[in-house]
Amino acid sequence: MTRMLLSFILLVALSIMGKLWVTPLSFAQDALLEASRPDFQRIPIWVRQFGSGTSNGSTSPRFHEPVVPVLKADLKRSQIFTPVDLPATPGKFAESKCVGPADENEATSQGVTVSTWGRVGVGRTDNGGMGLVFDACAHDSGTNEFLLGKRYFSLKVTDPLVRLMAHRWADELVYRYTGEPGIARTKIAYVSEEGNGREIFVMDYDGYGPQQVTADGFLNLMPAWAPDRKSLVYTAYRQRKQQIVQRILASGEETVLVQPASLNITPVFSPNGKQLSYASAQEGNSDIYTLDLDTKAITQITSHRSADLSPSWSPDGKKIAFTSDRGGRPQIYIMDADGSNSRRLTYQGDYNAAPTWSPRGDWIAFVCRISGEGFKLCRITPDGNRQVQITSGKSIDDSPSWSPNGRHIVFSSIRRGKSDIYLINSDGTDLEQLTSEGTHHSSPSWSPL
Repeated sequence: MTRMLLSFILLVALSIMGKLWVTPLSFAQDALLEASRPDFQRIPIWVRQFGSGTSNGSTSPRFHEPVVPVLKADLKRSQIFTPVDLPATPGKFAESKCVGPADENEATSQGVTVSTWGRVGVGRTDNGGMGLVFDACAHDSGTNEFLLGKRYFSLKVTDPLVRLMAHRWADELVYRYTGEPGIARTKIAYVSEEGNGREIFVMDYDGYGPQQVTADGFLNLMPAWAPDRKSLVYTAYRQRKQQIVQRILASGEETVLVQPASLNITPVFSPNGKQLSYASAQEGNSDIYTLDLDTKAITQITSHRSADLSPSWSPDGKKIAFTSDRGGRPQIYIMDADGSNSRRLTYQGDYNAAPTWSPRGDWIAFVCRISGEGFKLCRITPDGNRQVQITSGKSIDDSPSWSPNGRHIVFSSIRRGKSDIYLINSDGTDLEQLTSEGTHHSSPSWSPL
């Protein structure tokens, strides 16, 4: 195992009910065709106002305050909409129905295509109990037609639920215009330094509401989501051995999937959730193995004198990308899921590692070493014909993970002296820092939808 690859190994070592008021948009399919084009123009949207109140008159001033900024941020991140900076004037309701605003001519003159508004408060829910009620409306400024209305409610009344309802409304708007599910309700798992240990946390996709998953004081590393979002798998370093553990998020129940060895790292589920791939050092160097989660049978799918690690499945489950230094330096390789037909993918640069396959199947993101810049993120097509640098600047970037819609990448980066979690569009635009408090945060993994 080369010193370079060894260094890399050590570095990486509610439900809410909804009630639809109107029929779906009739032009959603046309918008879907346009949204997939490179020259697609984002849709100007006016997020007007989400006031305090419900259809039965109840008010709760504090609940409506976060809705507009959360919704604007969600819509901007979608890459489908561009929030327009206009005054937050209210829309109208007639009892429990949306009514188009009277000033849509002004909106049209400002280039607005869609406007949205709503209200949120504590009141009587649709099932008769008292709880949190979130009403939202959307209106077409050009045709002066009401597009969509939605009510969400919950018997629980909490601030995080208000944010969740705002995320759900953003996802609804994205779906109506693209035919694809939005990502505003997805989660990101990551590792945080806690004392002498490393613990797993889960936060909203925008960095809000981190929740601690593990709390044992050991090293818990490299989390990865199960396809059903109900559990995480990760490497746990205990008693000087590394084992691969699955934890059910709802109950905290923990199962050891791979027994301790000198090296068990980079676990990842197959797309159908029936297999787990990981790297393990059974006889010195690390190789890629697969575990059948039903039969518990383990199959070694690479066998090489060099080190193989960091497997990543293609969305169709037919291929696995991985890192290997079999050519003398860490590079990205692709093989069939059974380990056959291995081929080298990356040739630019002397260090390429940690591949992650886009859910769309069209790109593989990875850590690349750029001359004069250091460790950055790049992406390459699976045929190797096109490679693009994503990040740049004074940073050390690592551990890329795709959003479930293939439009964004979350990653860890050392900037200003500490490691934090960042979000970026796959084309390298709109960099956001998601974590800031505490010490070091690393190894993010984006949940499925």
